[in-house]
Amino acid sequence: MIDYYETKQHPITKKMVLDAYKVVRANKGSAGVDDESLDEFATNATGNLYKLWNRLTSGSYHPPAVKEVAIPKRSKGIRYLGIPSVSDRIAQQVVKSYIEPKIEIHFHENSYGYRPRKSAHHALRQTTVNCSYYGWAVDLDIKSFFDSIDHELLMKAIRCFVNDKWVLMYIERWLKAGVSRDGVIYAREKGTPQGGVISPILANVFMHFVFDKWMEKNHPNMPFERYCDDAIIHCTTERQASFIKSVVAKRLAQCKLELNDAKTHIVYCRNHVHREYYPNTRAKFDFLGYTFRPIRFKSQEQWKFSFLPCMSESSKNEVRITLRKLIVRGMRYSIEQIAEVLNPKIRGWYQYYHKFTTWTTRGLWYWLNQKLANWIKNYRRTSIKKARDLMVRMYETRPHLFAHWVNVRPYR
Repeated sequence: MIDYYETKQHPITKKMVLDAYKVVRANKGSAGVDDESLDEFATNATGNLYKLWNRLTSGSYHPPAVKEVAIPKRSKGIRYLGIPSVSDRIAQQVVKSYIEPKIEIHFHENSYGYRPRKSAHHALRQTTVNCSYYGWAVDLDIKSFFDSIDHELLMKAIRCFVNDKWVLMYIERWLKAGVSRDGVIYAREKGTPQGGVISPILANVFMHFVFDKWMEKNHPNMPFERYCDDAIIHCTTERQASFIKSVVAKRLAQCKLELNDAKTHIVYCRNHVHREYYPNTRAKFDFLGYTFRPIRFKSQEQWKFSFLPCMSESSKNEVRITLRKLIVRGMRYSIEQIAEVLNPKIRGWYQYYHKFTTWTTRGLWYWLNQKLANWIKNYRRTSIKKARDLMVRMYETRPHLFAHWVNVRPYR
């Protein structure tokens, strides 16, 4: 049996590379700067993985440039997503799998982003609990976070957890790898590509020292939830909220980050109770695709208000855009084929956005039924009334044809 520790410079086994390939394969993804897809890589997987292992263990692996793709934001503007090549994603997964168990145990309990056994729903649930106890919240937004991370400070943070020279060497190489934009390769002096396999854990390490530990040490009376670069801080008074917003801005500036003033808000979470005292104060905030706002609900035969999460308008607009691309006027599909395409996406939206409140999404599913009725009208060249009648008959015979019909059935 090969003793990798004696024959090679770095302790990377073939099994580590194979396991990393399986993870990358399961996560799918598009081709990088070399235009090699996962399927093309798989045609000679054994040879490609052996070559990658050999280069990683000898220290001769140098990552290629990262392909940059512009992605529209929910709000106006675009963000750039970095797509590494398939082999580079596997190499990053090798290092990530190696360092994650060492680093994960040190992270703050209120850090939820890209962590095993933690999810956005955990962050949202804790935010709901804290909003019920604290009257004020600060919705923090960091300007161009992934593009602004200082390499020197990041490496200093990584060294607090990892002292393996080969790991530090490869992380530095990934940070310095160029960016391919429209076929031209540019050098990168700061930031880590949003979309890289190892970028989330590097971002969490950076924010662990920049924000989490700093808050725990200096402001332990203000609980928070952080999901990567998005954070909510809970406060008792408006004065406290204004204070923490200003000191966090100074702290970020010390770490070469900038608070986005246009998207950072102080929110009053009791506006449904003392509306007359704070008439001009913001009464809602968005976090992880949800909007936290006063919602009226019935409890023990009485109507009450509470500050709860519901699907945000920007998320609904994003869903509508996706559905418009899938339900195209004039396409020659059967209704069953459309259902087969839509249902996996609808179930995914239900799984994420129906965790806390369901009735706030009913308008979106009514809109989808109307969209389907309009498609039937154009496809069959009939009236909208007959199209709706047809959908009602379909529902009566096949009520589970579309996943959203369980909650919002079609009406005439």
